Amino acid sequence: MIKNLKYVTSFNSKETGKIILWEIIHSIFIAAPSGILLVIIWELFSEQPNLTKVWSVVGLMTVMLFLQFFVASKSMVNSNLWVYDLSTKLRIALGNRIQKFSLGFFKKRDPGEIASVMLQDVANFEGIFGHSVGNLSSAVFGTTVLSLFLFVYDWRLALCLLMALPLIYPFLALANYLVSKFGRPQIEARNNMGAKFLEYVQGIQHLKSYGMVGEKHKVLEDSFKDLKSKSIKLEAVPGPFIVTAAIVFEIGFLAMIALGLYYLSGNTITIPVLITFLIMGYNLYSPLKVVMVDYLILRYMNESLNRIIDVMETPTMETTINEIPANFDIHFEDVSFGYLDKQTTLEAINFYVPEQSMLALVGHSGSGKTTVASLIARFWDVDHGQIKIGGIDIRNIHQDHFYELISEVFQEVYLFDDTIYNNIKIGKPNATKEEILEAADKAEVLSFTWELKEGMDTKVGEGGNKLSGGQKQRISIARALLKDAPIVLLDEATASLDPENEIYIQQAIQELVKSKTVIVIAHKLATIQKANQIVVLEEGQIVEKGTHTELLNNEHIYRKMWDIQQKAGGWKI
Repeated sequence: MIKNLKYVTSFNSKETGKIILWEIIHSIFIAAPSGILLVIIWELFSEQPNLTKVWSVVGLMTVMLFLQFFVASKSMVNSNLWVYDLSTKLRIALGNRIQKFSLGFFKKRDPGEIASVMLQDVANFEGIFGHSVGNLSSAVFGTTVLSLFLFVYDWRLALCLLMALPLIYPFLALANYLVSKFGRPQIEARNNMGAKFLEYVQGIQHLKSYGMVGEKHKVLEDSFKDLKSKSIKLEAVPGPFIVTAAIVFEIGFLAMIALGLYYLSGNTITIPVLITFLIMGYNLYSPLKVVMVDYLILRYMNESLNRIIDVMETPTMETTINEIPANFDIHFEDVSFGYLDKQTTLEAINFYVPEQSMLALVGHSGSGKTTVASLIARFWDVDHGQIKIGGIDIRNIHQDHFYELISEVFQEVYLFDDTIYNNIKIGKPNATKEEILEAADKAEVLSFTWELKEGMDTKVGEGGNKLSGGQKQRISIARALLKDAPIVLLDEATASLDPENEIYIQQAIQELVKSKTVIVIAHKLATIQKANQIVVLEEGQIVEKGTHTELLNNEHIYRKMWDIQQKAGGWKI
């Protein structure tokens, strides 16, 4: 746990030292009045008590009480500000880290799990550690200060009290093991429940249409029950060992009383000393009992920290090398690639796309077209071979610079729950209003926003659910136009649109690809007749390559696909 806390607190190490200092001072102020109280006890048991001295000590304790209020408020405010600032920086660091991962990272993990790390695991640390830091400080520093006072009066009785500390270790170790054992399944159950709930909400439309709401709800209900069962185990099984550890403290205190009475009967200690230990000895264990209650929660927090650190230490696609390409041609050199199942998706792919030319990728579903585009965009890294832009391996171009080189327009468009204006602005965050409106005009966005009450300030909803597919596609193209990257990747954006929208999108695309290096995934072969080069893929391999005319003359796969589409285009109902 200490190692994990050191790792996490390093995100705000500058303030961590100050917080520890304030907590030490606060702990001392909590323990010190108990030590000063001993002066009053000794004075009252003297033959001629000095009341002036007694009242002076009472006055000192009053002053210290007010000082303790001040220190406590400073300590509490500072520690809470620190932990919330720390969790903010931690979430930002996680967000920055996640965006540097390949898509393989997200394929391996459930979306609910990733969201859980960002939200719930950081919140666990934030809430638990924020409330426990004061108790931890009191347990460590307060107990130390009070122990020193007691050792001054009688080291034997003080040692008897402290002997309880090593005796509770086996119970804490066992509780620690049980929290680790039951904590991981509980977190997995929590993530599974979140994923099932998200799946249920997102798929509610389809579940209703097939009359499966009740049946599917049973799966969600089972995940709730599983979380309940595992949460009870997490709380109930380790709990008795913590209670046993607290009983050990009580036994230690009783042992100290028995030893004190034995020494008193032998006249080796005085009554004031025994009374001191009766009053102060019980207080010695108080902060330790409080922190033991927190102990299980802290161990649970540690499981969250393990998951946070696991994400932070997952290798990224980032490189410290930053070679700058002089031009924007694209070269695939003997590229092979397979997804997580290790089956080869692409094998020995070689092609060259000159700068400011168009390459079309053609093939049946599953042939590897989208994979080629994804590798160019570096959503994944190749298993073998190289992809070069301007003669430079794309793995040697720093990510921040690399993504400035590429714009993507795919069939599936995701818009953020913001205005149309801001969704376009994502393409170039520092763009002027004039540049954004110009891009919107070229992409035929303004042709429909004038009909909207809020115009360009209309909120599009989550994922753009308030707009039609054609409208979302035009916004996506406007975003790419604004970015004005030298390389454009197109997954034929008009494949699933109605004829009217298709005309608008085709006009917008013509604006987008002017003087660019273009890779287009083609479904309608009629749209790529003017492509400089067409690559035909079959089962992850290039089977044909050439211009539209050359491939028709080959009378191979491309010719067969062309003939089928020409016949389909003539069908009428």
